[in-house]
Amino acid sequence: MPAQDVRSKPLFIFEMANNHSGSVAHGIRIIEDLRKVSQGFPFNFAVKLQYRDLDSFIHPDYKSRNDLKFVKRFMETRLSWDDFKRIKDAIDGNGFVSICTPFDEISVDRVDEHNYDFIKIPSCSCTDWPLLERIVKSKKPVICSVAGAPLSDIDKVVSFFRHREHEISLMHCVGQYPTPDGNLQLNQIPLLKARYPGVEVGYSTHERPDNLDAVKIAMGMGASLFEKHVGVETDAIRLNAYSANPDQVRRWLESAAEAYAMCGVQDRRCSFSEAETQDLRSLQRGVFVRKDLSPGTRIQPDDVFYAMPNIAGQIVANDMSKYTDFYLNEAVLAHQPAMLAAARRCEKRGYLEGIIADVRRLLKRSKVVVPGHLELEVSHHYGIESFNEHGSVMITVVNREYCKKIIVMLPGQNHPEQYHKRKDETYHVLYGEILLTLDGKEEIHKANEVVLIPRGVRHGFKTRTGTVIEEVSSNHDRSDSFYTDPVIEANENRKTFVAYWMD
Repeated sequence: MPAQDVRSKPLFIFEMANNHSGSVAHGIRIIEDLRKVSQGFPFNFAVKLQYRDLDSFIHPDYKSRNDLKFVKRFMETRLSWDDFKRIKDAIDGNGFVSICTPFDEISVDRVDEHNYDFIKIPSCSCTDWPLLERIVKSKKPVICSVAGAPLSDIDKVVSFFRHREHEISLMHCVGQYPTPDGNLQLNQIPLLKARYPGVEVGYSTHERPDNLDAVKIAMGMGASLFEKHVGVETDAIRLNAYSANPDQVRRWLESAAEAYAMCGVQDRRCSFSEAETQDLRSLQRGVFVRKDLSPGTRIQPDDVFYAMPNIAGQIVANDMSKYTDFYLNEAVLAHQPAMLAAARRCEKRGYLEGIIADVRRLLKRSKVVVPGHLELEVSHHYGIESFNEHGSVMITVVNREYCKKIIVMLPGQNHPEQYHKRKDETYHVLYGEILLTLDGKEEIHKANEVVLIPRGVRHGFKTRTGTVIEEVSSNHDRSDSFYTDPVIEANENRKTFVAYWMD
């Protein structure tokens, strides 16, 4: 199964280890029992074996040492490579993803021959560099447990595989068998996820089989791979304290499924039920007008008050924003609700996002440096939808007895004619060129030219190239701008101010 298909859902790995007890038949029975208990869960499932070339893995002088528990265990449960292949075929035949942990280079050769889907690196081999050099040549995706490894070592392992463009996932694990509840260290899962973005992180469990809480917590912390030692008891075979029998596996999966359902979707905002949306809407304040308003009126904050309850189809306080304008299509009497059906809605946010992006690109091209904390004043004299034809952007750097502004105009824009009664201005063209009209006389000014505009002089300008102008003047008062077009002069909604636009 391709790795991307496996990762579409959480992957639960059943670690058989040596619980086959050296019997192919018993190993196949474990697989068949696992297939039965894993039915009906919203997960992908894998069975994992462990390969050791015991002839080379254990020193010849120690092969008969029954006083060494691991040597005794490995030798007593020994299988031939043909036996392992029969069990691997059963893994495939029962629909499981196949995973193997090779503990030596010869075992990696057998993993390749037997065509496993994944290679698992155990914690004890996390920094076994000769083994890793062989594993990376197999081109199979790798899952690596990191019990006992400091972050500096994990950094090296992740870097080793990433630099070779080899897929790697990590498993938080505690190498204590069984692991007491108080030492599960589940907070390591978000630590690994944050430290290695793009690397899938899972949880390899060694807690007692009746602990059904740890898997829920791990799921809630974002783990997407889960591993548990499994086996089947018989009259002659007993499981260790950290291996789960099929009934315990079933309860473990049920607990994980509950957590999976509670956690919901990942990496995107969840959808909302109609009931939730309606309940929240019923708690929002409705918009009511303070006084009689005539058709064509733009609803201003002073024209309305907000109160419960709202009615279906009413404008609510959540709709009111400096980026949203409402214009009444019909008269509304005092204390009556303002209804969506009786108003035209004008959304400016989308326009503003486009304007900001264009301004940032022009400033970057001009190499003019502007402090990022300054407020952006967007002038849209004939409506924001006409900004690209008629408009400008102003950035006020300082406004005291003296004033400095940066004017930005996009290619093809026109700034309508205006004048000031108190303010005296000087324009320094920093980028591009402008066609400036002073009391009806047109002049072309290019980058690095300086133009004086005395108070009272009517001036309008347009640009073919786009321009950035430094304006230096006496104190600027917003009431001291007068447009010769009465349509603009009557438009009180011709400016929008945007903060944090450089973020």
